[in-house]
Amino acid sequence: MTARISRINPEQLHETPGYHHITVAEVGRTAYLAGQCPLDRGGSLVGAGSVAVQADQVVVSALAALAAVNAQPEHVVRSVIYVRSDDREDLGIAWSRLTDSALGPAFTSASTLLGVAQLGFTGQLVEVDLTVALPD
Repeated sequence: MTARISRINPEQLHETPGYHHITVAEVGRTAYLAGQCPLDRGGSLVGAGSVAVQADQVVVSALAALAAVNAQPEHVVRSVIYVRSDDREDLGIAWSRLTDSALGPAFTSASTLLGVAQLGFTGQLVEVDLTVALPD
């Protein structure tokens, strides 16, 4: 049985820039990915000072994590994007870079974009947290 995923935008709620207010997943198994960071395989920060470059590395990492559980971006049912900035432009850059990438379908589900004061690694500007309805 394949996970059945429905995405809903009630007409009583505001329009969104691509995500859905509600995602319903009827599944047997889920995967909760740790926050994907802009680190290369060796653990070094990629793209110091660049939200765009760090977002690109997060995409690479998230796609690898999804592949490890035989999932695709379409199987994501919840995402949270953290950007170390209080500048709306930086948040917009991260959102655009992520949604325009191969990971883009992940952000059509219930999604939250946050500007935060600090992330876990020195110089880190972007992190993505994903919840996945696993396919059979």
